[in-house]
Amino acid sequence: MKNATSEPVRAVADQTSTSNAQDLRSGAAWIASETAETQAEFLDDLSEDELLALPFLFDFWALPHQLPPEGAWKSWVILGGRGAGKTRAGAEWVRSKVEGAGPLDAGAARRVALVGETIDQVREVMVFGESGILACSPPDRRPVWEAGRKRLVWPNGAVAQAFSAHDPEGLRGPQFDAAWVDELAKWRNGQATWDQLQFGLRLGEHPQQCVTTTPRNVGVLKALLKAPSTVTSSAPTEANRANLAQSFLEEVRARYEGTRLGRQELDGHLLEDREGALWRRESLDAGRLAEVPELDRIVVAVDPPVTGHAGSDACGIVVAGVIAKGPVQNWRAVVLDDATVRAATPDAWARVALAAMEAWGAERLVAEVNQGGDLVQSVINQIDPLVPFKAVRATRGKVARAEPVAALYEQGRVAHLRDLDDLEDQMCAMTAQGFDGKGSPDRVDALVWALTELVIEPAASWRRPRMRAL
Repeated sequence: MKNATSEPVRAVADQTSTSNAQDLRSGAAWIASETAETQAEFLDDLSEDELLALPFLFDFWALPHQLPPEGAWKSWVILGGRGAGKTRAGAEWVRSKVEGAGPLDAGAARRVALVGETIDQVREVMVFGESGILACSPPDRRPVWEAGRKRLVWPNGAVAQAFSAHDPEGLRGPQFDAAWVDELAKWRNGQATWDQLQFGLRLGEHPQQCVTTTPRNVGVLKALLKAPSTVTSSAPTEANRANLAQSFLEEVRARYEGTRLGRQELDGHLLEDREGALWRRESLDAGRLAEVPELDRIVVAVDPPVTGHAGSDACGIVVAGVIAKGPVQNWRAVVLDDATVRAATPDAWARVALAAMEAWGAERLVAEVNQGGDLVQSVINQIDPLVPFKAVRATRGKVARAEPVAALYEQGRVAHLRDLDDLEDQMCAMTAQGFDGKGSPDRVDALVWALTELVIEPAASWRRPRMRAL
């Protein structure tokens, strides 16, 4: 064997474990670049056991962004486009933490948290997916999924437990020495779930976590990326083109090349606010509240869709309140919740809106009736005939209605609770030229109606008291 090509061969020949400490990086690139003669010689030099182990030596096959950086980091964030190999990297990182030199030997971690948007996504993507933990594990080290307990158990006793971002409190109590977090930027309860995970990541000498996500401009991800203990890897979709259909790459590039969505979903870029946006994420983050203040009035605002099938616009449902003390120019509003639903029938979204009223103690339901007219109120009254209801009708364009509300934010008179990322995404896509996003800004429309009811209309009718001279 030539000296220039012998190192990867010796590295594999010396390998006694599929969870390796050898430096096999770029091994696949090396063997692919060699002649057929050298490739055959490489394979002939391996024993039967080494040939069986080779497919599971991830360092040998991995792309650069799929391997963890050196150093004593706390969080490794892999930002990548769709299909860039993030899931495989996360699954292999878990393997590297829990596996020892032999199937029954202990690894560096014994208690792992697997956290996804839902339990179904943890199970179907992180555990059973094509690039999930089970698919990546060699037969003698493959863990067993215990469905009743929602956990994986390895032959060496290591355990990985599944958690959902829909239930942040589920992370209260358990403790871990490692965690794999998938699609953090999509989580509805992102900040609350992330905080609970950090409290539980306390076992071992140096607990670590791997975060695999397509980037979105959300607070929890931005704060994580700014942390001194965070390291990052990034790659576009094309980095993993050898494992993707060429027709897929051609289609998505033709459709999304040069768009904001393409830069985010294909290039893996974390994008800043749009030029000319009526709202900026920095100002929204600056006005964040951790707790609900004492409010004088709460309303639920609804922007109903025209239809209720799978391709329909969402039904925007936003809950907001106001501190209405002193002159109206001193009033302060708080956006409490975004209960927006998709593909919902009129009965379904009406029940969600009424449930939000009950949950937050709202005193009025405000709904736009441009599309549904009297039908909107009729649907709501069929469920609760006594609900305090106010119909509103849009007589101006969306931007014209949104600008006075955006001015309230500029004056520092509106704050948000946490986990309103989808609403804030739409807000930051609303520009002076119109909505620069996909579909209709249903959440923003509902927000505008809520704050118009709470602050804008009272301000329009308010006059400062004056002294009259006789």
